[in-house]
Amino acid sequence: MTDLAFKPAVELAAALRNREISARELLEHYLDRIERYNPQLNAIVHLDADRARARADAADAALARGELWGPLHGLPITIKELFETEGFRWTAGDPQFAERVGQLNAPSTQRLLDAGAIVMGVTNSPLNGMDVQTFNEVYGTTNNPWNLDRSCGGSSGGAAAALAAGLAALEVGSDIGGSIRNPSHYCGTYGHKPTYGIVPRRRAAPPGFMGVGDLTVVGPMARSAADLDMELALLVGAERDQAIAWRIALPPPRRASLAAYRVAAWLDDPHLPVDNAVQARLQAAVAALRQAGVEVDETARPAIGELREADRIYRSLLAATTARAPAPLAGETAAEAFARLAEREDALEPETPTGGPSVQHNAAVRHRTWLELNEKRHQMRYRWGEFFRQFDVLLLPVTQVTAIPHDHRPANERHILVNGAERPYFDQLGWVGFITMAYLPATVAPIGCAANGLPVGIQIVGPYLEDRTPIDFAARLANVVGGFEAPPGFA
Repeated sequence: MTDLAFKPAVELAAALRNREISARELLEHYLDRIERYNPQLNAIVHLDADRARARADAADAALARGELWGPLHGLPITIKELFETEGFRWTAGDPQFAERVGQLNAPSTQRLLDAGAIVMGVTNSPLNGMDVQTFNEVYGTTNNPWNLDRSCGGSSGGAAAALAAGLAALEVGSDIGGSIRNPSHYCGTYGHKPTYGIVPRRRAAPPGFMGVGDLTVVGPMARSAADLDMELALLVGAERDQAIAWRIALPPPRRASLAAYRVAAWLDDPHLPVDNAVQARLQAAVAALRQAGVEVDETARPAIGELREADRIYRSLLAATTARAPAPLAGETAAEAFARLAEREDALEPETPTGGPSVQHNAAVRHRTWLELNEKRHQMRYRWGEFFRQFDVLLLPVTQVTAIPHDHRPANERHILVNGAERPYFDQLGWVGFITMAYLPATVAPIGCAANGLPVGIQIVGPYLEDRTPIDFAARLANVVGGFEAPPGFA
């Protein structure tokens, strides 16, 4: 893998600062690759080459004058289309917004621009970011560079595909149900779901949603753990209205060597069985760690009860936070639809440890029920804190399978195959969701390909607010299992 486009962003940024390569030269290299490879992938869905060239020329001129914009000075990147980026299309994959253009920059976009990055274009995501595949009526389907017949994942699927194919130096994604982690696993790239609340998300001005809501985070996506660390440092900060007083200083990694890490692994569970092809790579990674002198405890578990219960509570909170308005039946108004679902909710039993109205995926969950769910979430968060007194990281699957074939049927007709058996399609949220619910940081690192030739990632979960620990572990893991590999035909 010798192509300049695949070099880590930290190396490219250093080369730009040292004037070993110009911003315009690097940009043209990426634009050439986009012209050659993007048509078969459909990862980048809006490209503004002229605007990027103008900024690259300005970056080179500034550096010649001794001006440094920041650590990403002149670095070409792309941005997930779901984020508003001034002057770029911003449709969220929704035909009713097909002509919408961003009027200002989302906080994450602005932070990367302030660091000197060059935004070349935006990458595809599913309708409103609500799927673990990437397709929509506005832009169509994004393919996986490892196999064009397979999904790149979602919702940050275009971002992961662009990184894997060497079409951009860095990306930024969002994650509420694995939307950074799932595509990173499917495409063989790195991704980090930050601790909830440490990366700003609030729109700078109305109109539009001003509330940040529950569960959702914004985080870095890249081809190396070092790139994740660099990008996260740029993204972290208080929301705009809080920045006058609040500061966030993430602690350094807990350990200074791989062997010093206290590691637990939870690689399978009856509630969410993992396919043998994925399991083999996970076990190989654990074996490589042990050979490197790392003690890995495969029996330790946080005292949060069964995975089934944690998964149930997560899905209930997810339903509550993502349902801004219920989907009406034919002839119904939105108000009538909400009333119907509220009546259904009230007819169910109160919240119990093993079931209740919260398992109903609707928009009508009562506030009293949400409060009960939230209390259970925070009790689990306390127990996670106790677990991380004994361990530094917990290794988990990202999802049960490798990249799935494209499947654009209605969601209730889809499924995944785990060891030949059909499982619910949205089981793919299970291994990531209960980590999201607990507000914990989680890094996905590639650990090689399964027997079917598709990449496998491992999820490295760290303690609350100690994001640099799982990122550091991912960097050290690459030394024993290998890091990013370019897909065949793209190197």
